[in-house]
Amino acid sequence: MYAAARESTRDVTGPPLFEAELRQVADVLPARRAEYTTVRRVARACLVELGVPPAALVRGVDGAPRWPAGTVGSLTHCRGYRAAAVARSRDADGLGIDAEPCAPLPARVLAQVTSAAERTHLAELRASDPDVPWCRVLFSAKEAYYKVWYPAMGCWLGFDDAEAVLRPGRGHGTFVVRPVSDGVRRARRAEALFDPVATGFPALRGRWAAGAGVVVTAIAAPAGSLPHKAQAGRTATGTLRWAQ
Repeated sequence: MYAAARESTRDVTGPPLFEAELRQVADVLPARRAEYTTVRRVARACLVELGVPPAALVRGVDGAPRWPAGTVGSLTHCRGYRAAAVARSRDADGLGIDAEPCAPLPARVLAQVTSAAERTHLAELRASDPDVPWCRVLFSAKEAYYKVWYPAMGCWLGFDDAEAVLRPGRGHGTFVVRPVSDGVRRARRAEALFDPVATGFPALRGRWAAGAGVVVTAIAAPAGSLPHKAQAGRTATGTLRWAQ
């Protein structure tokens, strides 16, 4: 599978935004507009590398960017870092990239985004290498997984709907994220019967790197590896509900 990926640690100059993009950032602060602009310029460079004409990458009502027909992609940005990855849909069902500050998560956030099994896993990782912010890597891995899940399935996935296992290395490594049933917060939501495992959405392997102030994770799902969107509404009883 071939995908084009670009990154930048600063805001870059280049072609102006499309009118539709300008409208989306007309009322935001200059720093946010510069971030939005740079990540789209990086994405356009990826599209050109694939032989796809540059196009407006506007956010839909769900906040996700809309990619040109025949392509899939992912954007990410955090302080001091912007990146994009794009592939043709004939080569990939989905891409997910995420960047986060290279620092531990606040304790209250950690409790909300991890399972008991993940917290045990993180404690073991910290004991083996305390210099890596493992909780942030795990959080980012789940974010990358969601960026593959949502365009394919068209419905929300909670942090308690997936679990990650990290494979350590010297500043980089791999991970696996898989859907799980019976999330601890699911019973509080209207879609409590929804079972991510029953959709058939697979566990996905990705890569992570940490350093220079940023944690970056990436996942690529090869073409034909993901289920159809209609399966997103499958419940624990096997009844299908169409994703909204």
